[in-house]
Amino acid sequence: MKTSRFLATAVFAIAIGAPIAGFVEEMNVPRPMTSTGVRVAFLHGFPTAPIPDQAELASLERANEWLNSPPLTAPALRGKVVLIDFWTYTCINWLRTLPYVRAWDEKYRNQGLVVIGVHAPEFAFEKNIDNVRWAVKEMRVGYPVAVDSEHVIWRAFKNQYWPALYFIDAQGRVRHQHFGEGSYEQSEMIIQRLLNEAGGGGIGDGLVSVDARGLEAAADWGSLKSPENYLGFERTQNFASPGGALLDKPRMYERPARLRLNEWALSGDWTVKKETAALNKANGGIAYRFHARDLHLVMGPAALGPAAPGTSVRFRVLIDGRPPGAAHGTDVDEQGYGTVTEQRLYQLIRQLKPIADRQFQIEFLGPGVEAFAFTFG
Repeated sequence: MKTSRFLATAVFAIAIGAPIAGFVEEMNVPRPMTSTGVRVAFLHGFPTAPIPDQAELASLERANEWLNSPPLTAPALRGKVVLIDFWTYTCINWLRTLPYVRAWDEKYRNQGLVVIGVHAPEFAFEKNIDNVRWAVKEMRVGYPVAVDSEHVIWRAFKNQYWPALYFIDAQGRVRHQHFGEGSYEQSEMIIQRLLNEAGGGGIGDGLVSVDARGLEAAADWGSLKSPENYLGFERTQNFASPGGALLDKPRMYERPARLRLNEWALSGDWTVKKETAALNKANGGIAYRFHARDLHLVMGPAALGPAAPGTSVRFRVLIDGRPPGAAHGTDVDEQGYGTVTEQRLYQLIRQLKPIADRQFQIEFLGPGVEAFAFTFG
């Protein structure tokens, strides 16, 4: 995830509707093609160099672990159409594509399609295999998952994005790539074409229909004016607490009297680290001036995950100084109260139109919370 995810979505929204018939016809040529859909920029500081002499599908043998399946190999997948889906479980962009990937798996699994989710973590806590297992179950990911904690498979595919789809034909060749959200009809038509090639025809041209809700619902792109932002020292933008952030040292922070759009601030006793902001004492808060239908925050109990139940921190959310009421997200009630229990993405605000600049505030009633990133929708 990165700020330019939001910007790219706005820029390429029109491109998603490009004519499909001519594009699919080009698939007679066995060379990889890249969709002009939404592009998602990769993170600073992660390895992106390819692995020498490492073919794409062969790299599956380097997975740390497999979930929902025994290990899958390139020889075993020969003759199958394979859809590789790079994901990480706190990524809102991936979450909004999940209903379609799930539906394709259910519809085409018995017709020769193998969907493989490659979990390549963004944050350190996403390397915790118990967290990944929890996410697979909680998010109803029923297809095979290759755990790629060291980004070995990622680099073999020369991937740079979440989410990223790679469409591989029955001969093991990457025939198409799509990065980011959108172009779902085009993607399904490519799956159908590859399946028809592999099986000699018989795959219909009907397309799936999904009823995406909660975190999986599509963003309100027309109202979205707030890009993703990180709270860690290394990648944050528009931090407005007086005196700026102090790396790796506890400090009392204050919220300024006024925030401009897309500025944010801390209040209370926090330690700002490279990847996160960690609350040292109770009653610390975060404020953010945003413009979007949805506001999400990636956060969790410090150094803990779903594998360590029993640790929780209560919080309260306000919007423009008042309880959110009908604008509350799925993880808070109408009075704005909620509880941090796992390291994950929390939906805190989902408001009705008209969408305007709003000031979000969250106050934690206990210490021990780490906050990583804001995302919007």
